[in-house]
Amino acid sequence: MTVTSPPPTPRPPSRRRRLRRDALLLALMLPGVAYFLVFHYGALFGNVIAFQDFVPYLGVGDSDWVGFSNFAAMFGDPAFWNAVLNTVLIAALQLVFYFPVPLALALLLHSLTGKFLQKFVQSVVYLPHFISWVIVIALFQQILGGTGVLNGFLGDHGLHTVDIIGNPTLYKPLVVAQVIWKESGFGTIIFLAALSQVDVQQYEAAALDGAGYGRRLWHVTLPAIRPVIVLLLILRLGEFLSIGFEQFFLQRDAVGPEAGEVIDTFVYYAGFANGNWGLAAAAGLFKGVVGLGLIYTANRIAHRLGEQGVYAR
Repeated sequence: MTVTSPPPTPRPPSRRRRLRRDALLLALMLPGVAYFLVFHYGALFGNVIAFQDFVPYLGVGDSDWVGFSNFAAMFGDPAFWNAVLNTVLIAALQLVFYFPVPLALALLLHSLTGKFLQKFVQSVVYLPHFISWVIVIALFQQILGGTGVLNGFLGDHGLHTVDIIGNPTLYKPLVVAQVIWKESGFGTIIFLAALSQVDVQQYEAAALDGAGYGRRLWHVTLPAIRPVIVLLLILRLGEFLSIGFEQFFLQRDAVGPEAGEVIDTFVYYAGFANGNWGLAAAAGLFKGVVGLGLIYTANRIAHRLGEQGVYAR
């Protein structure tokens, strides 16, 4: 009786051979790596001016070090805390009212059976993402402004007119509504990708057991995409204080700084408008540290709840 030996296990290619094999992919990756090195990691060194009386023509090397004086001035400035309060309120409103909208829209698109209708609706809801904030705010101004279409209609019918754009009380709901209109469609991309990975056999098995759409949604769809929902929620919390600049800078003067100032516009006016670069850098560093703390805390909570979070333990 002849005993055949198993075939030898092929040796893994050497590091040099792997580099030669993946040279094209590595070359394609270089622009992305360079972008992060220059504009993200390299820019971190600029935070040192938060501890300096920074003078641009002297540079970082010759400007005087002032320790935590900029942070003391920042924490003692009522305008800074007003900007923090406005930022937190708008971010909380976005978290409650904006974050669920892309998920609901993705579930709606996923339930459409007609491919043509699905692609048409996707194209329509994606479109606002590619419109600049200048155009978006101009559209809202033309519709809801003091001389806009809405007030024109109300005035023609003898009704009381209202300036929604310039009303400080309505400013926060207005900016959240603008974000929902502009970004909800584009935010569905990740949810749709997650929904496409749900095993169709689970839907078929649930349907054979008599589960309707609601029960399939609750017991099959949502548990399948729960890791993605948790991941996006954690990332959202990490950017809790980074609600944007252009949208608020363009509308700040219409409602005044008391209602329209956020941390990013505070940084702009402190640095570029008033020349207090150290104070502006301190405010930016404060925002980054708070974001890091939020994302770390949310990730720990996700781990305790049995989710993977941003990274595995």
